[in-house]
Amino acid sequence: MPAKAKIPEVNLDQVLEEVAKEKGVEKQSLVETIEAAILKAAQNTFGLNRELEARYNPEKGHVELFQFMTVVEDVTDPEREIAMGELQRLNLQVELQAEIGEALGFQIFWREEEKAQAEKQDAQFGDLLGIRQVRKTFGRIAAQTAKQVLLQRVRDAERDIIYNEYKSKKGELIRGIIRRFERGNNIVVDLGKTEAILSGREQTPRESYRPGERIVAYVKEVDREARGPIVVLSRSDPRLVEKLFEAEVPEIYEGIVRIVAVAREAGSRSKIAVTSRDADVDPVGACVGMKGSRVQAVVQELRGEKIDIVPYDRDPARYVIAAIQPAEVHKVIVDETGGRMEIVVPDEKLSLAIGRKGQNVRLASQLTDWKLDVISETKFRKMEEEAVEQMRAVPGLVDDLARNLYRVGFRALEEIAEASAEELAGIEGIGDVAAGEQLRDAASSTMDRLRDEQIRAIATRAEAPTERERMLCVSGIGHRTLTLLEDAGYRTLSAITREDADRLAIRTGLGMKKAANVKKNAEDFAAREREILAAARAQAKAGSADATA
Repeated sequence: MPAKAKIPEVNLDQVLEEVAKEKGVEKQSLVETIEAAILKAAQNTFGLNRELEARYNPEKGHVELFQFMTVVEDVTDPEREIAMGELQRLNLQVELQAEIGEALGFQIFWREEEKAQAEKQDAQFGDLLGIRQVRKTFGRIAAQTAKQVLLQRVRDAERDIIYNEYKSKKGELIRGIIRRFERGNNIVVDLGKTEAILSGREQTPRESYRPGERIVAYVKEVDREARGPIVVLSRSDPRLVEKLFEAEVPEIYEGIVRIVAVAREAGSRSKIAVTSRDADVDPVGACVGMKGSRVQAVVQELRGEKIDIVPYDRDPARYVIAAIQPAEVHKVIVDETGGRMEIVVPDEKLSLAIGRKGQNVRLASQLTDWKLDVISETKFRKMEEEAVEQMRAVPGLVDDLARNLYRVGFRALEEIAEASAEELAGIEGIGDVAAGEQLRDAASSTMDRLRDEQIRAIATRAEAPTERERMLCVSGIGHRTLTLLEDAGYRTLSAITREDADRLAIRTGLGMKKAANVKKNAEDFAAREREILAAARAQAKAGSADATA
């Protein structure tokens, strides 16, 4: 029977050289990794208390393991100490040249090729070392551990190399080839030196992708700690549009034209606002290009996505008018405190201004960072009549003055009641500061009277009040304040009472003093709501009895 062929021994030093060269990792780093792995496996196998050391021997091409024990008179720690008497009994003192307090090093032979040496060592002083039994399983454990740790170190090194190469590309465009689809509709993109991920949520709706197809994407993230590919791509990020224009328009790349803002609904429509630092360069024209060549190149790359290029203006009203295009705007009413604008358009242009499913006004709002309310001229006139009618409830406030107040931006009684006397005095038809103060006080008194009437109406009817009605019963909450509260997510009385006053002020834009008063008044009303409604009900009955008498 032929002898079994001997498997040739693998030269670890040669393997390390090849891995270091192929993966771009320093050989010394791999050596330290293997030493640490063997040492860790040895501690787990022989005991954590033992004093062990792993050293790589480049001449032999493997890791040598050593155990150190201190020579003492009386042993208190048998895993770290060895008695002088035992060395003398075994005739090892002279051979080892041992002295009290000296640390003796014993090589632990753990490889299969060192089996004969291990058996000789066990026979000579195996009882002193105390590793005879566990040594038999250590070779397999050490080899497996070293392999796993080395593979992990190589993977980590590769990730470090990729991260260092691509981290500077974050926020830039990158080209790749679609390789395959993975679970969750994720797409793996080949970038040449590594693979990137284009997740389902970063893909553009209505775009289709095929393996082998070239793709341009925005590098959204380069994450060293990410599970899977380090490079994260996006086709839906608004900054993709910005970078595509930067690549197509030299004036943007050179800094002459600047993209101020981008609003995008990926796959459907985008709006970009541009400005120029050179008066002779038209920013919109530069982005459009000769016969639309530049913008069409971007549209083609975005596979037909519509793009509106808007000239930026420092005047918020002019900026919004440009952003809402192609709709025609007749009037803009600005509420700087609430960060809102009312845009009045012709009745026949209302649908154009709003856009399909509200897209046009939504993108314009994102682009300008203003809350936009688009209304028709008919509705605007109706709102004006309703507001003027409410203002007429103030004693001495005639129709012409009410319309003047409305035209300069006072849309509700609470805005008049909260205005300064000096501000009101500057409006045509009021006169001086004393008249402004008188009007403000009259508006405040009228608000209180109307609120009392509303509370009586709620108290005398059978059905329970709505949350809006309850909130309007709170002193300091008029229709304007109610709108700001609802827009900020405070749609119930309890939502206001639970909120911190500072946070309420920040989220609504009411201001610290106003927000604190609203919260306090809301708490007072909530605590005394039954009592207030009961008193209003009794007052209404008494009034009815007096009228009957």
